[in-house]
Amino acid sequence: MEKFAQDVQNLLGIKLTPRQIAAFATYERELLAWNARFNLTAIRDPEGIRTKHFLDSLTCILAWRNGPPPQSLIDIGTGAGFPGLPLKILFPHLEVTLVDSVGKKLAFCRHIVETLKLEKVTLIQGRAEELGQNSAHRERYDWAVARAVANMPVLVEYLLPLVRVGGAMLAQKGASGPAETQSAERAIRILGGQLHQVLPVYLPGVAEERYLIVIRKQSATPPGYPRRVGLPAKKPIQ
Repeated sequence: MEKFAQDVQNLLGIKLTPRQIAAFATYERELLAWNARFNLTAIRDPEGIRTKHFLDSLTCILAWRNGPPPQSLIDIGTGAGFPGLPLKILFPHLEVTLVDSVGKKLAFCRHIVETLKLEKVTLIQGRAEELGQNSAHRERYDWAVARAVANMPVLVEYLLPLVRVGGAMLAQKGASGPAETQSAERAIRILGGQLHQVLPVYLPGVAEERYLIVIRKQSATPPGYPRRVGLPAKKPIQ
């Protein structure tokens, strides 16, 4: 964990507390144990978990470095809790909502939340299209985030309806991020967003390109969006 803590300090300028380091160590141990029984993540070695899950999740912080951190965040397609739970460990004040359609992944997230005694974390088994039309979630969050969930034209329809006007959505993307973002220009505009930043991210020891795509919410999303479950992926806004 020493190298991980050093990487966090080098990349993000944040010094982890002993309590935070212990929380990440517990998270890693439990993820390895659960992965032996359930296929939660393809990455199964401690070094990979620390860099490609924990550190990669924490790079979201770079997107709000020049402004106040969000008070509320919804993580769509969270899987084993990424990026929402690492961000929660770093920012205890953050109200985090984790969403996934797979029950066993949410069961693991619940186990981590209970084991680490994390407060103000909500877990929802469901789909982004349904939440985006639910008044309890529509345009309620400072930030909506997703990591490796869908192509940008689809992802914009998942995330922007959940973000309040003045908030932002953040997509963690690989090498295709900039091209995907270009293809999503019309969707971004229709759904009330404006491209704010395409930020390259360099993880130590990882050759693959990574990007943070930040889209600000400028105006309310029209009531017809998101469309019904499955339609954004089947017929993306072109």
